Amino acid sequence: MLTNYLGIVSLTENDSKLKSLTATRPLGSIPIFGRYRVIDFALSNLVNAGVTNVGILVPTKSRSLIDHVGTGKPWDLNRKVDGLYIFNYSHEPPSISDIKLLKSNMEFLLRSKKEMVIFTLSHMICNIDFEEVAKYHEESNADITVVYKKVSNEDDLFIDAPTLILDQDSKVIGVGKNIGRRTLVNISLDMFLLSKEFLIECILSCLENGNCGSFRDFVYKNVQNMNVNAYEFKGYVGCINSISSYFKVSMDMLNVDIQQELFSKERPIYTKSNDSPPTRYFSTCDVENSFISNGCLIKGKVKNSIISRGVVIEKDAVVENSIIFSKCIIKSGAVLKNVILDKNVVIDSNVTLIGHNKNPLVIEKHSEVDLSVLKEVKRV
Repeated sequence: MLTNYLGIVSLTENDSKLKSLTATRPLGSIPIFGRYRVIDFALSNLVNAGVTNVGILVPTKSRSLIDHVGTGKPWDLNRKVDGLYIFNYSHEPPSISDIKLLKSNMEFLLRSKKEMVIFTLSHMICNIDFEEVAKYHEESNADITVVYKKVSNEDDLFIDAPTLILDQDSKVIGVGKNIGRRTLVNISLDMFLLSKEFLIECILSCLENGNCGSFRDFVYKNVQNMNVNAYEFKGYVGCINSISSYFKVSMDMLNVDIQQELFSKERPIYTKSNDSPPTRYFSTCDVENSFISNGCLIKGKVKNSIISRGVVIEKDAVVENSIIFSKCIIKSGAVLKNVILDKNVVIDSNVTLIGHNKNPLVIEKHSEVDLSVLKEVKRV
């Protein structure tokens, strides 16, 4: 167990291609797989490895994150010693970087008795054994170990993700950007292992030179000046950096093999519990290959979809290849295909919404869509 490690989860990811879902929340707080949030995977990976001291860096829009994470109880981080810390849970300008947040909260690092650090972003969905990564890092005597995965560009899931150029000893000698031209690339998972002392030195150096906006950028720009090794992760990874990638990763959940790997009994994924009643399936419903959370009322047809808690799908409504966030109401006769509904959306009777499987239609939270709205859209 990694009792000598502290964890840092940075939610300063680029969400420019996710604005319809991150208008009121950070990327790490986006609901996923019905009852989870994106950040649940990063937090669970840390605590499953024995990390008991975790800091979350949040630059802005953190209300939903605070509500979800709370004191860290679901992850056993509500402790008198160590435990969970959330830095900057106020509405600050989005330009604030994780480097500035770390510098402003340097006391967190200095007071911690841990000597090693796992620094990770939240947008890579996987179930990883950090104990194996830590063993590799400590045996390599590298300044930093970064986790990567070999992927083929069969789809655009990892477009714009950083790529690692490695020598024969798995040392990082360069960092590029995946633009989809190469058949096989080493995608960085933005997970770093290093000593606390070296992290502090990186923060101060970054601020002194003023040429990096984040810790990740600092590492990638200085791989020639540091001993940076790479650890290959061979399990499933879902990258969430756009609406289309979020939709693709969510639909992967319906694959039983991926589902069993992500939600391993040996390394469970924890989340905030919601004491809602079981979902009620009425005699008029027709459900096929879907993930449906607690507290729903299902009277219509649901196929290849992910339904969050407290959703109502009325009789003769059709939901296919769609993601429905919590407390949505889909009225009788409505048809949804390749659609993402944010929280508390109401779809009126006989409304038809159809998106594309690589470019789903997104309806923002608290919206109400009826036939008059659609007629107005067509008129425009």
